[in-house]
Amino acid sequence: MLDAARTYSVGMSSAIPLNVGIARSAASGPADADTGKRVLLAEPRGYCAGVDRAVETVEKSLERHGAPIYVRKEIVHNRHVVETLRERGVIFVDETDEVPEGAVVVFSAHGVSPAVHESAAARNLHTIDATCPLVTKVHQEAKRFARDDFDILLIGHEGHEEVEGTAGEAPEHVQLVDGPDSVGKVTVRDESKVIWLSQTTLSVDETMETVKRLRERFPSLQDPPSDDICYATQNRQVAVKAMAPECDLVIVVGSRNSSNSVRLVEVALNAGAKAAHLVDFAREVDSAWLAGARTIGITSGASVPEILVRGVLDMLAEHGFADVKPVTTANETLVFALPRELRATRA
Repeated sequence: MLDAARTYSVGMSSAIPLNVGIARSAASGPADADTGKRVLLAEPRGYCAGVDRAVETVEKSLERHGAPIYVRKEIVHNRHVVETLRERGVIFVDETDEVPEGAVVVFSAHGVSPAVHESAAARNLHTIDATCPLVTKVHQEAKRFARDDFDILLIGHEGHEEVEGTAGEAPEHVQLVDGPDSVGKVTVRDESKVIWLSQTTLSVDETMETVKRLRERFPSLQDPPSDDICYATQNRQVAVKAMAPECDLVIVVGSRNSSNSVRLVEVALNAGAKAAHLVDFAREVDSAWLAGARTIGITSGASVPEILVRGVLDMLAEHGFADVKPVTTANETLVFALPRELRATRA
């Protein structure tokens, strides 16, 4: 299922070779002696295996079928990625009934419900499923526990595409729990048959707080067979926690509809950063944020190509932040195979 690890960015240059793999101790020590300014660069950051797979799925589909191809929802939650693919002939739609009968449609990394598959089949669409395998795992868990007649408490954000897809696997058994404050509204049929699952891109700390409150109400609450919050989401949050206490400012590169990117801002603030902001592009960085700052942390969400991080680093260098120190808390090598119908075309 897995290929050798690699780096990938949409139509752009590869990742920045900034001494990846240097231990976290590289972040310690004085700021640059000339300017008194430094950047702590989180590692890991940016593209995860699921996003890499999803974006390449769309590009390989374009190569095989030619433009236009259709994608239901945004393939991943990143403005740059979506705009770049749109320029190459991808048409993004909200629902399958917007796709011409018989056309090619790619399902996004966030997954879809069985009802969406049925709608596509009814229109004779050629479907290519780019759902992240880690999201598929949660779907399988939902189906399994629904078959065993459990009440499934799905921790996640209302309206998020991933939540809609997972809940759609077993709508009569799934109840959404949107954070700790929603726990009081939960009702179950049998307190001895309750399990929690979660959206893969949540804050680990907030999710555990939600689980704690659920368990106070339902002591027999069961845990999922394995972690639902994906390895990449957890790794990026750990890296931010490691550098945040030293930072006057943390800049998270990512889009506002990206759950994992938004969570990184929250994690940075909760871990001790004096300020944290989310930006899509370097041009969105307000120079006023830099006033008085000596240490700036940089990270990016799991759907962000590295070229956007380079833009922020270049901008900061122009303001005297040229000293870049990696903060490495994990090394990721996982790569998912493409959907079966596209695997023969992968290099």
